[in-house]
Amino acid sequence: MNFSNNKPKVYFKTFGCRTNVFDTQVMMSNLQDFEVTQNEHEANIVVINSCTVTNSADSTARGYINSLKKLPNNPRVIFTGCGVWTKGENLFKEQKIDALFGHSEKEKINDLLKNEERFFDAGDLEHIDDTIVEEFIGKSRAFIKIQEGCDFRCSYCIIPHVRGDARSYKEDKILEQIRTLASNGFGEFILTGTNVGSYGKKQHTSLAKLLKKIGMTKGVRRVRLGSVEPIQIDDEFKEIIHEPWMARHLHIALQHTSKQMLEIMNRRNKVLSDLELFEFLSNNGYALGTDFIVGHPGETETLWKEAIENLHKFPLTHVHAFTYSKRDGTPSATMKPEINGAIAKERYNELVSIIEEKNLKFRQDKQVLDVLIEQEKDGKQIGLDQFFNKIEVESPADLVGDWIQITNYEAKAECNVAKFE
Repeated sequence: MNFSNNKPKVYFKTFGCRTNVFDTQVMMSNLQDFEVTQNEHEANIVVINSCTVTNSADSTARGYINSLKKLPNNPRVIFTGCGVWTKGENLFKEQKIDALFGHSEKEKINDLLKNEERFFDAGDLEHIDDTIVEEFIGKSRAFIKIQEGCDFRCSYCIIPHVRGDARSYKEDKILEQIRTLASNGFGEFILTGTNVGSYGKKQHTSLAKLLKKIGMTKGVRRVRLGSVEPIQIDDEFKEIIHEPWMARHLHIALQHTSKQMLEIMNRRNKVLSDLELFEFLSNNGYALGTDFIVGHPGETETLWKEAIENLHKFPLTHVHAFTYSKRDGTPSATMKPEINGAIAKERYNELVSIIEEKNLKFRQDKQVLDVLIEQEKDGKQIGLDQFFNKIEVESPADLVGDWIQITNYEAKAECNVAKFE
């Protein structure tokens, strides 16, 4: 390769969560001798930022790797992300990929890509990044990683084994990151990490304290959070829920609403205290989302009926629902009895239908919507409001990147729709 004239083009394929989205931006920010392309057909190198939360996530990444053989430039394939610690070694041995590096090495990406030899550099699980991301390529909102790793050991989850124990970014580094992006025009910030609510552990601070300082930063208009645990919404956090910069949506991971299933999953939350928390937040004007795993081993029909009965009581508006997928190396992978896939799918559909109905009812109770328009698609301009609900806007003006207030809209089944003159 010639690094002095036409720069080789790198395409990033990101799988998985918002944390991976941020990690990809860190890698992009550290490229000097390469050019980022958003068209994989132009790529000389493809960097795959992998997810490994389930066996199927590994299969998806493998399928994508196989598809790269069709690309015209026969790009080098570089593998990184959580999959490094589960399937990376096999992919490397099978020569499905040309090189591999772990999370801790991503800031060295420029030098790594200049190495044209095959290499395997998994790194460690203790690293914290130093990079200040100045721009989010192709994004209207900015993702800010505030911590890494998780100390929880839920039965079904491999993530602590591939991300390490919980550790927090330094507050001054996070605030510098936000000031930089705010000065570059970003007004909405999504705080992300492996376990966001554990921020500040061992640093004599907390998520609530960090949020207060972010909210005082010039240019910050709205702050959203990644998934937090119910036990992490403490009294200190409750004191800031009415701050004007707080998005009126929280994603609080329940994973289930059966007491016995929570015990099987080795979860720390309890159904009754969860319900009390959700009712408190809902009464204070919040839309509420959750994660929910359906079909986990041991989920009998009796426990499922109990879960659904409890679920109806929760003021939920959003759900990330998953049918259980075995993750080798976790306690759940060997649990019995396993749930038939068809039954799990039926339960998934029942769950999603309940939350969709709750969401529509929430949106039909009309409120003034503060919307950040993110993209234009098929003649409609699309954004998210403070409640994390999608809205499609018809307007003669180009609104992408703008904040608008919507007072008159129609709540349709799939999203809100409005006209803006």
